[in-house]
Amino acid sequence: MAASLLRLHFHDCFVNGCDGSILLDKTSTIDSEKFAKPNNNSARGFEVVDAIKAAVDKACGGPVVSCADILAVTARDSVVALGGPTWEVRLGRRDSTTASRTAANTFLPTPFMNLSALISNFKTVGLGVTDLVALSGGHTIGFAHCALFRTHIYNEIDIDPSFAQSVKRICPFKGGDNNLQPLDPTPAKFDDNYFKDLLNKKGLLHSDQELFNGGSTDAIVVKYGSDYGEFAADFVKSMVRMGNLKPLTGKQGEVRKNCRKIN
Repeated sequence: MAASLLRLHFHDCFVNGCDGSILLDKTSTIDSEKFAKPNNNSARGFEVVDAIKAAVDKACGGPVVSCADILAVTARDSVVALGGPTWEVRLGRRDSTTASRTAANTFLPTPFMNLSALISNFKTVGLGVTDLVALSGGHTIGFAHCALFRTHIYNEIDIDPSFAQSVKRICPFKGGDNNLQPLDPTPAKFDDNYFKDLLNKKGLLHSDQELFNGGSTDAIVVKYGSDYGEFAADFVKSMVRMGNLKPLTGKQGEVRKNCRKIN
């Protein structure tokens, strides 16, 4: 669940800023981001966020902490729980009163992107190349569905043949779209094995291996794969930068009573 909660924060911030919009359910006036292609039948952890929100509001005597702030803090605590670094989360975000499935489909990166598309995608939201590689390191925890890496293991050559063959046992050429494979060998531990895998052509997703495939990000992957401290330090900086993307403050938005719907 830690990987899913980290991903929720990421997918929230990339769509019109860190405003809790990903948490809103569909209504007659809200086109929920939960049904965007990168989120549909993939994003999860909403019930956990609901429980955290209820506990926080009870402790505070009412809706004082926004759902957007809860996502930011929960992402940090999820990383810490799996042995990763900690950082100070700046609070004060407010929640959006709308969502956009169209924006989610437009701005969320996909596992099928090449390096230039990934760099452009991050640049669009205000993040750089180091942010791209460092935040991709979040794939050191969690799993991916077969449908997201089938093409990579069956049709592409930038992959270790023995690794591809082993993953084919989990992901057949046809069927099994929802079968899960760890994104790195230690999916419940925040470490640098993700980058070590990339160095050995064992990236599970096409977009992962693009970070080490003869392009401009190779040197950063080499650095992170040989020095966990460098990765952890840059990951923290990038998480802070991402968490500060276009927050709603002051009288903008609201502090939702229920993260799934506007007040």
